[in-house]
Order: sequence, then C-alpha cells, then structure tokens
Amino acid sequence: MMSAANILPGFRRRFIVRPLPGRVESDVEDDYHCMGIILHHAHGVATRVEATMRRVPWTTCPGAAAVIQRTFTGVALAGFVQRGEKLSNCTHLFDLALLAAAHAYDDAPTVYDILVSDPVDDVVQAELRLGGRAVMAWTLSRGAFTAPDALAGMRLDQIGPWISGLGPAEREWARLLRWGTMLAHGRVVAFEKRTDKSRLPLGQCYTFQPETVPEARYVTGTTRDFNSGPGPLAGLDGSAPSAEQP
Repeated sequence: MMSAANILPGFRRRFIVRPLPGRVESDVEDDYHCMGIILHHAHGVATRVEATMRRVPWTTCPGAAAVIQRTFTGVALAGFVQRGEKLSNCTHLFDLALLAAAHAYDDAPTVYDILVSDPVDDVVQAELRLGGRAVMAWTLSRGAFTAPDALAGMRLDQIGPWISGLGPAEREWARLLRWGTMLAHGRVVAFEKRTDKSRLPLGQCYTFQPETVPEARYVTGTTRDFNSGPGPLAGLDGSAPSAEQP
C-alpha cells in the first residue's frame, strides 16, 4: 500500500508526550487545533491539570481548560481511561490527558504522527507513525474499509468492538488513528458547512453542549495546511522526525 505521506495534499496531526519528574507534557497540533496539557502527578494520582489552547476553531473552546482540570484532578492515572466524560470535555484535551497518564512513567518521549490523504477516486489512505515508523495503516473507499481485511466493509463509527479487542498499545494506536481520520474529513467539507454551528450535532464536545453552543463563534483564519514547510509541532522536540519524512 502506498504511504499516506506520498499522497498529497492531506491531513497531518502530531502528538508529542514528554514524561518528566512529577509531570507529563502532552501536545497536539493539526490543521484545526494546537493545544497542550501539563499533567502533574504524585504517587500515581493526578494532582493538577493545566491546559493551554494555542489555536482553536471556536471562541468558547478555551473554557474547556477548567473542565479538563475538574475531570482528572485527584484521579488515579490508571483510572483515566475509564472516565466516561469525553464528550463534555474538549475531546482533544481529553485525548491528551489519556496519553499523558498512559506514558507518565516512560523513559523517553512518545511522538505520534497521523497522515490521512485527501480522497483520490474516493479512496483515502490513513497511517499512524510512532517515532517516524508506520505502525498502523488503513484504506477506505467511499467511507468503508477495504484494508485491513479484519475491518473490510465497516465504517469508522462501527469499529469500536474491534478496537476494544486489541492489546493496550494497538488500542491506543487505533483510537488515535480513527479520530484523526474522522477529523481529516473536514478538509473536504465546504467552509460554510464546517463553520455553521446549526449544522453540527449537539453534545459532541465542550463547545457543543447546549449551555455553551449559543455563545460559540467560529474563529476565522486559524486553519493551517502542513503539506509544505515544517510539520505540526515543529520545534517542540528537536529529536522528533517531520511528518513529511518517508
């Protein structure tokens, strides 16, 4: 299968997780978002969660920083994945918190790159790289999987049971790649539709809670394209490979 990096243009997303004494720094950047958290912990329990929203699509998104702090402060790191409050949070901060908890005691940073091609003859290639090495790759045609064989004929919203049956590492990979592939679809959605909150479903994240969405306004001019020049989170970790490297 052709690498997603060689089919341009396409969606690019990077996570960097850096474990440090007493804290973990976890960051993500893609076409639409750039944000991070610092998870402080002691004796296996989160003592404080700080969130930074550097680039967001809606004016209400920064309010999610207080929610992520309430959600995880005082929670055992081993229990983060059991929290069922993702949709009341910023979903991206929530994923950063789970990654931070899972890698809090690693010996080295973790760098994930997600590369999803724009459709070519209705076919999309999606790839997850760990430290620059491809570890999971999918092909979809008209929204349905054609590869791997285990997923053939299914759609992204139907693979939850398959993900649940994977080992811990592969489960993390699949969750990140599924969400990244869903986000990539925004590149082929008309701007007017993608930014019209009346067309988007309630309850899908912090901003789209019924009590928050009336105040939400789309922030124009924040979308980036990483198909040329430095990749996402460039310069944050000098040892990290570029998402554009083959």
